[in-house]
Amino acid sequence: MTVLDELFPGFTDERMIARGVEIFARIGGRGPPLLLLHGYPETHACWHRVAPALAQHFTVIAPDLRGYGRSGCPSSDGNHRAYSKRTMALDIAALMTALGYEQFSVMGHDRGARVGFRLALDAPKRVERLVLLDIIATSDIARLREEGFKFGMLHGVFLSQPAPLPESLIMQNPQDWVESRFRRATLAKSSDVIHPVAMADYIDMLAHADRVHATCEDYRSEHRVDLVLDQNDRDAGTRISCPVQVLWATEGSLAEIADPLAVWAPWCAHLSGGPIESGHFIPEENPAALIERALPFLRAKEA
Repeated sequence: MTVLDELFPGFTDERMIARGVEIFARIGGRGPPLLLLHGYPETHACWHRVAPALAQHFTVIAPDLRGYGRSGCPSSDGNHRAYSKRTMALDIAALMTALGYEQFSVMGHDRGARVGFRLALDAPKRVERLVLLDIIATSDIARLREEGFKFGMLHGVFLSQPAPLPESLIMQNPQDWVESRFRRATLAKSSDVIHPVAMADYIDMLAHADRVHATCEDYRSEHRVDLVLDQNDRDAGTRISCPVQVLWATEGSLAEIADPLAVWAPWCAHLSGGPIESGHFIPEENPAALIERALPFLRAKEA
C-alpha cells in the first residue's frame, strides 16, 4: 500500500482500457454509481476528503482523466482533438460501460466538470444527475470575456499557448508551478491547505514531460475544439436533460458573476445550486460544505 492509497481507505485500484487508452481509477463503496472527475493541476487524489463519505451511499469511481495522473497519454496532433472534452467524455463513458454501469451520476470540478458537462450533452441517457463545481461553459467564458469579465484564468491562457512554450517553462520547476496554482486560487492563498500526499502526486505528474504536454493539450483543445462544440450546442438549443446542481466558490472562478445560475439556465432543464465558502479548489478546501450541499441532491433520485 502506498501513502496515496491510505487517503482512500477501503478503495481499490483499477486500470482499464477505454477506447485504446489505459484509464486508472479508484473505486470504493456500495450503492448506485457516482463518478468523480478531477481538475487541473490535480489527479483523482483531489477527492480524498469527500470520497470516503460519499462511498457510504454510492459506489464511487474516481478516475484520472487521459493525460493526467496514472492514466495513459495518447499522442496529439495539430487539431488538439485527442484532448477535447468530447474525447475525454467518450473515455469516461467507455470506462463506465466496462465497469458494468450504463447509467450513473457525475460530480466534476474544473476540467472534470467540463468533461461531465460534455458527457451529459452528448450522452443524455447515461447521466442521471450532474454536479458542476466552479465552472461555466467554455462558450459563456468567451462571451463574458468580451463583456469585460476576467475570471482570473490567466493560467488557462498560458497553458493554451503553442508548444513548447508552456511545457518548457513548467518543466523548469514543476513544484513551484503546482504550488503557485494553489497559492493563487485558494481562499487561504496558501498551498498548505492541500494534503502533502496529494500535493506530491500533483507535482510528480507535472515532472513528466508527456503529462505536461498532455495537460497543455487539454487547454489548447478548450480554445480550439471545445469552444466550437459548445457554441454549436448553444445555437441548436441543446440542453442537459438530467437534474444539474451548480456549486461555485465565493472566492473562485465565478466570483465576478452576480448570478452564475442565470448563466447556466439556458443549458439546463432542471437547475439548482449556490455558493460555497471556499477558493476554487472546493473538494479540498471545504469538503464538509460540499458534502452537505451535494449529497442530498445526489441521493434525491433514490426517493
